Amino acid sequence: MRYIEGNLGIPRQKRAILATPILIPENQRPPFPRSVGKVISSEGTEGAKFRLSGKGVDQDPKGIFRINEISGDVSVTRALDREAIANYELEVEVTDISGKTIDGPVRLDISVIDQNDNRPMFKEGPYVGHVMEGSPTGTTVMRMTAFDADDSSTDNALLRYNILKQTPTKPSPNMFYIDPEKGDIVTVVSPVLLDRETMETPKYELVIEAKDMGGLDVGLTGTATATILIDDKNDHPPEFTKKEFQATVKEGVTGVIVNLTVGDRDDPATGAWRAVYTIINGNPGQSFEIHTNPQTNEGMLSVVKPLDYEISAFHTLLIKVENEDPLIPDIAYGPSSTATVQITVEDVNEGPVFHPNPMTVTKQENIPIGSVVLTVNATDPDTLQHQTIRYSVYKDPAGWLEINPTNGTIGTTAVLDRESPYVQNNIYTALFLAIDSGNPPATGTGTLHITLEDVNDNVPSLYPTLAKVCDDAKDLRVVVLGASDKDLHPNTDPFKFELSKQSGPEKLWRITKLNNTHAQVVLLQNLKKANYNIPISVTDSGKPPLTNNTELKLQVCSCKKSKMDCSATDALHISMTLILLSLFSLFCKSFPEL
Repeated sequence: MRYIEGNLGIPRQKRAILATPILIPENQRPPFPRSVGKVISSEGTEGAKFRLSGKGVDQDPKGIFRINEISGDVSVTRALDREAIANYELEVEVTDISGKTIDGPVRLDISVIDQNDNRPMFKEGPYVGHVMEGSPTGTTVMRMTAFDADDSSTDNALLRYNILKQTPTKPSPNMFYIDPEKGDIVTVVSPVLLDRETMETPKYELVIEAKDMGGLDVGLTGTATATILIDDKNDHPPEFTKKEFQATVKEGVTGVIVNLTVGDRDDPATGAWRAVYTIINGNPGQSFEIHTNPQTNEGMLSVVKPLDYEISAFHTLLIKVENEDPLIPDIAYGPSSTATVQITVEDVNEGPVFHPNPMTVTKQENIPIGSVVLTVNATDPDTLQHQTIRYSVYKDPAGWLEINPTNGTIGTTAVLDRESPYVQNNIYTALFLAIDSGNPPATGTGTLHITLEDVNDNVPSLYPTLAKVCDDAKDLRVVVLGASDKDLHPNTDPFKFELSKQSGPEKLWRITKLNNTHAQVVLLQNLKKANYNIPISVTDSGKPPLTNNTELKLQVCSCKKSKMDCSATDALHISMTLILLSLFSLFCKSFPEL
């Protein structure tokens, strides 16, 4: 410890350790340990020792460096790898015999000198580049970049690029060039040679070498493969394989009739190859369509509206083909991109056709059996064959109709009933056949809809037909009756409700109309426990009206404690009017001569 006199008289410490930076080449060979430097202390304290610490000494990775505690010699115990650790920052201090620090710590820097021990590596593969066919000379395709783990500030990591091999070697063994410093791959052949359709394959593989030491012979090398694909452009129009195609189709049939074939030298995986077909003439009725087969690129010509031999036995179509992608500016579609299709239509025996179809007619129900409903008309489309037509019933669900096989007159064989379950929404439907005399014969089907007009042929029905009342009831309104009619208005309501003549000196009940369809039966007095039949007539509003004479069964029951007992009734009470009518009817049948 030295003291310098100053105005304040404060002592100042001066460092006595000299630790100059140490440089060590990586990858040294044994023997180890190997002396690499020395630390000096001007402090002459007896028993003083040097102590070294830091990463590489007493911190991981431990034990790489050590120091002679007396002489200050620094040694390395094994070979170093700069790419693992390039610099070590250690500390040196001087201690007394007890281990107490006398001087320091002082920083000791150890730098590992790079050796060219790492080859260049291509880490970003696979390397694939694309270039359009016909591209001008000097077009950049892609960039190759290698990595060298050595010191980037030295020639150990200074890379230069080179093409070692090109596959295939045609049309030129030197199709591409690589910038030795940047690694950019560019085309070096003329656009004419860069023609995808004339190449053996549109794929080239280049073996690229990267060499360190600035490309000197002593440099280390690494290689990678660059794949370059020559992309197609639409420089070849599609062409039909022949100028005229033939097709034959039967009349009345739809579907594909012929496949048109084309050739195209462009890439099948692109829109420059895929064909688009258009019918440009000969299809005024839109009977034909053409679509592209995505697998074969053929044009599938189809009939979408059945053809008629009697109208035209031949058709001529003019069809053009283009690509999905437009052609390049200096290429145009030529005569080979159009073709003619000659189509022959074959005659087929077609079934007769009903006019009109469906046929409609309106008739009253219940017309007499044998009445004429309609005379149908069917014609044969095969006008050139002069065939005859016969008619027959195909479907007649209710069995009401017949048809004259020669002239097509339809008549009734049973009564037409609008209320039949075979009639839907007042319409009865039947089917008829027209059969020509061809070999084999052809058949046409006609539909007949008969709208049935209603007549008053159904009497009204009454509901309910049974009513119950207590023998001591205070409310003598027995039941509300309703009426319904299967006929249509005006042959239905308003209905007229009436009681038939009541027997006995006293009237027991009366009926009162509530509205057009309902009436109420009311007792005029309490009755004894028994069953009673009340004669009622209900009449509709048809012209002429129809009346239904029926009976309402009334059960007068005993009621106790809210329970109605209708069993064990007294003698059945029946209207004397009905009894007299029954006896009179029986008398008339027994003595018809009276």
